[in-house]
Amino acid sequence: MQRIIIIEGPQGCGKTTLSNFLRENIPSSNLYRLSGQKSKTNEGKILSIKMYNALLKYMAEMESIPMDLIFDRTFFTEYVYASLGYKEYPFEEEYQIYLERLLKLNYEIYYFNLYLNETDTYQKRLEREHHMYQAFSVKNSLDQQAKYQSISDDLKKTRIHVTDLCMDDFSLAYENVCRTLKIERKKYENRRL
Repeated sequence: MQRIIIIEGPQGCGKTTLSNFLRENIPSSNLYRLSGQKSKTNEGKILSIKMYNALLKYMAEMESIPMDLIFDRTFFTEYVYASLGYKEYPFEEEYQIYLERLLKLNYEIYYFNLYLNETDTYQKRLEREHHMYQAFSVKNSLDQQAKYQSISDDLKKTRIHVTDLCMDDFSLAYENVCRTLKIERKKYENRRL
């Protein structure tokens, strides 16, 4: 059975690095990196609803194709951002609808909740050049980490395979992911913080 692999977690926890690693090491896989849309208003909510409806329809259409789908962020991020007040609108009702639709899909679903124990690492990672355009802070990342953990705890009550994955040490994280997904690690590059 094909897999949907969802990578979620706060800003600076290592989602991009892990999702790239998975794409390099899982044959017949596609990587989708969702960044959402900038609008925080109800207009933005309308756009998000259209986007996530299309995304779940696409997932359903891909069920018969022998391809694993890897997602670096999905509607879980929208729910976290709305819940923490980064958006001007609620997203609880939509989140529940999308979760129900996800659970009905004919995939093995894996959800990786990324986090850091070493909170100073957030500061180092958020200072990297590719994060400079975003107004996130260590406090934002820690708030997000707590909300993602709450979601992860709830998802453990469903058929989704949930892994809380510490990303302080990429090598250990990769080993955990390979074991969970039963994949052979093809290559490893030393990743910088």
